[in-house]
Amino acid sequence: MSIHGYYQIKSIRAFDHIKNGHVLFFDNKSRELTFFLYQKLAPTVSMTYRCPACFNPIRALTCCKIYYYGDSGMDLTVIVFLLVYIAMGFGSLPGFKIDRTGAAIVGAVAMMTIESISPAQAWIAIDYDTIGMLFGLMVVSASFVVSGFYAWTVKKVATLHVTPPALLAVLIAVGGILSALLTNDVVIVAMTPLLVSITLARKLNPIPFLLGFCFAANNGSAGSLIGSPKNMIISEGLDLSFMGLLQSAGLPALLSLVVIWLVVVLLYRQRWYLPEDQLQATQSTAMTASPTDIELDTWETIKAGVITLAIIFCFIFTEIPKEIVALTAAGLLLVNRSISSNDMLKLVDGNLLLLIMGLFVVNAALSNTGIPGDILLSMHHHGIDLNNPIILFLITGLLCIIVGNNPAIMLLVPYLKHEENANALGAALALGSGFSSNFFVFGSLAGIIVVEQAKLYGVKISFMEFTRSGGIIALICMLLSSVWILGLS
Repeated sequence: MSIHGYYQIKSIRAFDHIKNGHVLFFDNKSRELTFFLYQKLAPTVSMTYRCPACFNPIRALTCCKIYYYGDSGMDLTVIVFLLVYIAMGFGSLPGFKIDRTGAAIVGAVAMMTIESISPAQAWIAIDYDTIGMLFGLMVVSASFVVSGFYAWTVKKVATLHVTPPALLAVLIAVGGILSALLTNDVVIVAMTPLLVSITLARKLNPIPFLLGFCFAANNGSAGSLIGSPKNMIISEGLDLSFMGLLQSAGLPALLSLVVIWLVVVLLYRQRWYLPEDQLQATQSTAMTASPTDIELDTWETIKAGVITLAIIFCFIFTEIPKEIVALTAAGLLLVNRSISSNDMLKLVDGNLLLLIMGLFVVNAALSNTGIPGDILLSMHHHGIDLNNPIILFLITGLLCIIVGNNPAIMLLVPYLKHEENANALGAALALGSGFSSNFFVFGSLAGIIVVEQAKLYGVKISFMEFTRSGGIIALICMLLSSVWILGLS
């Protein structure tokens, strides 16, 4: 049974309906309704039964208290939801200059305006544990940028006397490892301009190296809780530990780096170097936009490294909430005598934080209509169970291609029963979203950042060029991962 078109409650005044232990109280005058489990009629029903109004496990007698606003309100809720996710898929709302973040914020405000969700419920819908952990880890990653660690790393790689395929292998390994330990979007922002500079200095074609690094960042981050925003959402939503996600997704993420190298080397084996005229034009553009060289601050790099190791230690061996660990680490790094806190905070992706907060509200408003519960029930009747890891893996991959990885994960996580199979479900979400994000440019923030930043430096990566290599890599990695997930489940 599901409930449609309901939202908030104030009191119970009249008994309306009893069916299979579900009790609804509804007052025609006040338009108020309560749903709960009537134990006297259904004494054997588990207290983890999921409420069809919010689809959360029932932990007490009373579950959802809701206010009826009618089918027209539900229709408007669905329209707003669809418009927001159209913007997620296209990167903007067609016909308007509003990006993904703007669409999420406007959508959240619209949901409150049409009373699909109250301001109080909107605040409650935002998962501040996830937001806090993400913000803290972004600051930690930013500290490596301002300390000059990324610039130093790229310079060391640039001075290696190796062939282009060997250089690509080193960059893929660096990208995968850094993105597993630090927030991958910050790694991509910091490294892309530097990669353009070192490849052009060696008269190499920057594109295969930029693509290889981007794909490695997406895949490497899939195996670690702290590697990407979506993994943090997965961890909080499924109550998954650092080691739990590492054990279930780490090995496929590591092996996928080999696949990336093989595919990129095969596709670019005859295109490692740029023609002289194109090289000069690209170098000229890159010089005008080249980033300021940051000298390595050894003490600040060591400090950031020690704090990063402390974070991982706390995640593995202590019960301290992950968001408290991350925010404490950020606070320690921001209190600094040599580096301005403003320099670090400028590197925090505020747009991403706002996007995630907006989507929490938009998704919660849709949940109030009961539509997600209906869809999941219908899928279950047709043999499609989201709690089957391999089905979840495939649906996650498809949804990430359509709307991007962070929005897709936020849509799926609230409707999973993870009590018995959290590691397999976590692997399905992390690997499905991480690997499928390489199909298209808009599949991940990392892809968008690489393409847009490379353009500023005179390196143009077309949609088809990205997809030709990314699509092959995504297909191979997802095929191999499906075997792994079958083994886990």
